[in-house]
Amino acid sequence: MPTLVSVNPATGEPVGSVEAVTPADIGRVVRAARAAQPAWAALGLEARAAAIKAAAADLKAAADRIGELVTLEMGKPLPEGKGEANHCADSLAEEVVEIVDALRPELLEDKRTRTELHFDALGVCAAITPWNFPVLMPLQSVLPALVAGNAVVLKPSEETPLCADLWARTLAKHLPPGVLQVVHGAGDAGRALVLDDVDLIVFTGSRATGIRIMQDAAAGLKRVILELGGKDPLVVLADADLDAAAAFAVRNSFRNAGQVCVSTERIYVHRDVERPFLDRVLERTKALKQGDGREAGVNVGPMVNARQKQVVERQLAQARSAGARVLAGGGEAPGNFVQPTVLAGVDHSMEIMREETFGPVACVMAFGSDDEAVRLANDSPYGLGAAVFGERAHAERVGRALTAGMIGINQGCGGASGTPWVGARHSGYGFHSGKAGHRQFTQVRAVSRPLATA
Repeated sequence: MPTLVSVNPATGEPVGSVEAVTPADIGRVVRAARAAQPAWAALGLEARAAAIKAAAADLKAAADRIGELVTLEMGKPLPEGKGEANHCADSLAEEVVEIVDALRPELLEDKRTRTELHFDALGVCAAITPWNFPVLMPLQSVLPALVAGNAVVLKPSEETPLCADLWARTLAKHLPPGVLQVVHGAGDAGRALVLDDVDLIVFTGSRATGIRIMQDAAAGLKRVILELGGKDPLVVLADADLDAAAAFAVRNSFRNAGQVCVSTERIYVHRDVERPFLDRVLERTKALKQGDGREAGVNVGPMVNARQKQVVERQLAQARSAGARVLAGGGEAPGNFVQPTVLAGVDHSMEIMREETFGPVACVMAFGSDDEAVRLANDSPYGLGAAVFGERAHAERVGRALTAGMIGINQGCGGASGTPWVGARHSGYGFHSGKAGHRQFTQVRAVSRPLATA
């Protein structure tokens, strides 16, 4: 059996290892899931939910260790790693209740017909999850699939196998054998899973990989839920609270070293307030502490690996050669680190303003009118999140003109409890979370009969 070694990106030291699969092993795993799924579905919605909720105490007990592994494997500051793991444990029961409410049968009637909508299992779900939120994304991919009655084969990112493995195996102890299985490997293992006898593929990752998954799934008309990349804009209007806008810009550009699908990667600020806004951004950026996520006070960790650092450095070099100005950061950094960097003098001819960077870079460009701001913000194939800061009514008018799936007004794009996580354009195909998102993990069946005999 091959071995997958996990490496700390801050130090280059091994963290641990797990047994990996080869593409040839995938068929056996999927067959076990297929065999286990009917009995799991037959338990019924409430019994499945109870089995999953029974894992909450064990997940809470393991949360700090899982969070430590998050930091060791992908580099985010330890309070954020532990915060992610503890949030997932604390919210599990509430999340399951929300999913159950979404999947209960729904009754429709008119003058002639009574229809019951049932939300049944699809069968076997392949969940392929990323390294940047290696516990949260399995939670959001695996839970609705399981509550719906599907069996799940989870393939976490090869960058973060240990934390995802501990989370999944802790949950799986409370489930029948075969209902939740974990496989580890690189892209060839993920592709083998997509091509095997699965009914639903849930993937979070890059646009390029999402396109390949859609192509591979097409021959079997398999259901897909794809959360893909982003190039999120922030629009700062002339009537914005500049302190709040700058605080958000720095936090959302550099959180998790910019390795967040809804990181702010493009900032458009009205030229009347460009200078005072930049002053505030630079002051906050220079106050950040970068280093190993285990060190006290660290705000920004490393890139997850050398390849991701090279992507960021290449985009920065191209932008600088085309005339972009570095206002903060941009210098040499050791290992996998990239300094939090603020660029001005950018335009849409530069790759750094068109393609996902996924690194700690804030690009700032001025605009003169609302129409220009909207045009610039929408000039992208992506459409995941966006934010607009300004007088509320003004910001809402501009926000409603943006093509993103999620738009924050004087805040980030995250919504109230029950809001789906949804992208537009190339940022997603299907979506998850919220009532409508949970139902995408099911086959909808409409059972109708004449009202007179109901």
